Amino acid sequence: MSAESAMIAHSLGLFLLPCICLCAAEYYLVDDRIGLGRRFDGIGGLSGGGATSRLLINYNESYRSQILDYLFKPNFGASLHILKVEIGGDAQTTDGTEPSHMHNENDENYFRGYEWWLMKEAKKRNPDIILIGLPWAFPGWVGQGSNWPYTFPNITANYVVSWVIGAKQHHGLDINYIGVCSECSVLRDTLDRAGLTGVGIIAADGNWDISKAMLGDSYLNDAVEVIGVHYPGTMTIKEAMITGKVLWSSEDYSTFNNNIGAGCWARILNQNYVNGRMTSTISWNLIASYYEDLSFGRDGLMTAEEPWSGNYVVESPIWITAHTTQFAQPGWTYLQTVGHLKHGGSYVALTDGNGNLTIIIETMTHDHSECIRPSLPPYTVSPQTATFQLKGSFVALTELQQWYSKLNFMNKKDTLFQNITPIKVSNGYFTLQLDVDEVYTITTVTSGHKGLYPDPPEAAPFPKKYFDDFNVSNPPFSEAPCFADQTGVFEYFRNLTDPGPHVYTLRQVVTQRPVTWAYDADQTITVIGDHTWQNLSVSCDVYIENENGGVFLAARVDQGGESVKSAMGVFYWVFANGTYKVTNDLGGEKVLAEGLSGTRVGIWHTLTLTVKGYFAFGMLNGYPLWKNAVVLQPLNGWAAIGTNSFEYAQFDNFKVDAD
Repeated sequence: MSAESAMIAHSLGLFLLPCICLCAAEYYLVDDRIGLGRRFDGIGGLSGGGATSRLLINYNESYRSQILDYLFKPNFGASLHILKVEIGGDAQTTDGTEPSHMHNENDENYFRGYEWWLMKEAKKRNPDIILIGLPWAFPGWVGQGSNWPYTFPNITANYVVSWVIGAKQHHGLDINYIGVCSECSVLRDTLDRAGLTGVGIIAADGNWDISKAMLGDSYLNDAVEVIGVHYPGTMTIKEAMITGKVLWSSEDYSTFNNNIGAGCWARILNQNYVNGRMTSTISWNLIASYYEDLSFGRDGLMTAEEPWSGNYVVESPIWITAHTTQFAQPGWTYLQTVGHLKHGGSYVALTDGNGNLTIIIETMTHDHSECIRPSLPPYTVSPQTATFQLKGSFVALTELQQWYSKLNFMNKKDTLFQNITPIKVSNGYFTLQLDVDEVYTITTVTSGHKGLYPDPPEAAPFPKKYFDDFNVSNPPFSEAPCFADQTGVFEYFRNLTDPGPHVYTLRQVVTQRPVTWAYDADQTITVIGDHTWQNLSVSCDVYIENENGGVFLAARVDQGGESVKSAMGVFYWVFANGTYKVTNDLGGEKVLAEGLSGTRVGIWHTLTLTVKGYFAFGMLNGYPLWKNAVVLQPLNGWAAIGTNSFEYAQFDNFKVDAD
């Protein structure tokens, strides 16, 4: 029986060994004579969903290039095969918002955000890297008044396809796949009419349910190239197998990047294929390059959250990734002889069809490899002796390269991606003494390399004194450094009609509530700084553009990400109707002070907010406006600016002075 038939039978509840082995003797066969398994499609990382690479763009060279090399450079670090990015939708999608290429139906700009830059940098290092785009959210006009982006599928399809075309026309980037949650047939037709027949569709980028629909809908089945799921727990369902489609874990991992995260990653990289026949696994997220106190802090394959210091950390998941990515490439094929080890763990074997062989073995214990989701059923792993017998194309091999990692939870002395003594193969056999929480790569490939740069600078907190006048005539990126948009989008703005000091400003540009699954606040807000800040003074020039508008300056903002709607802090608001308000919450319901301000539309004003201990003070244009507002909670948080609603407003000369 073939491996495909075995997998279907397993999904139906029958017990079949996924490997050919003499399990009682702990022997495992590696053989291509009985046919091959599925095509290996690569290992990837995901930037977005949302704003998870936000701070990376603000690193200075050469640190930024070093980080990118650890992620993408072949035979150096993670050497990723796939980069999946968010198609920005102007909405909160986990850790922040990413700007859309079309804020409204008459607007097109393919230079917003940093995903274009990131894709180009990845391509520089690996011209063969596979590029995927997926919209997590959409600007409000796509929904045409509803909070569902597929009410008018042709509008949505044209919006997505315009991003694909823009990637090619403006950046020379060929997008290989588009992820989509619904209306796959409409998107397929739109891509084809645009001449993009080579762009594949991954659907539904959620759960397995679409596979059931595909079995009864030939148009849908023909439109979908890859069934992509999120956090499958290494398991598939029988309907997905029956479709015969390529199966991917198109978003997985989502776990703190310590050694347990590395154990999670090692286990699922093997077992997504062993248990579920998924031929690609993509990590959410690529790199923890966002403020750590946002949602899912430090969940990336590595950490780069301090552009102000230059510090970054090459975490253990980078080297776990290398065990697969440096020794097998998309287009290689899994052997049918893959499976579980008798005493816990798993192994996969892949070949390029030209005599090369790579075997990856993992022995991750349950408590040291739990992913954040889904829950992991109990199992045990113990030290064991494993003998592998090579047959078929591999029978004549006499020596194999050996790369080794040990996640040592006892003494914390890890071994990560070490090239150890080649292993001798005798009469087609070799034997390994396997301990727990280990990864081995046994391979004919000799190009593996553990890249290394000098240590980056030491970690340091965000500067206590910070100033930005936004005076950049040709900004390389649309966002100002270190500002992390949480609702709305704040972009560099050049006001050519203003000959004065405010020609270059930061402007909030989203004027309609986006279509999103997360909880955008009713107000727009971007945060900056150190979440531990307690006593500080923050000031900013503000310009209200709407007759009914308002803006705010804030300190001690305690929440962002998906929780931004319930953020607390000290919020100093001024409005176009000549009033002010001080609130303890972003929603503006817990009022600490209020009164007349004289502020109005179309005039620049300077706001200054000072918070010390349990008291807050406010100034307007250099003169005291209110004082001694009592602030009991929160005791710390970021600085922030924002608007009263989805409206245009400008900000300039932002300054922080923290104790």
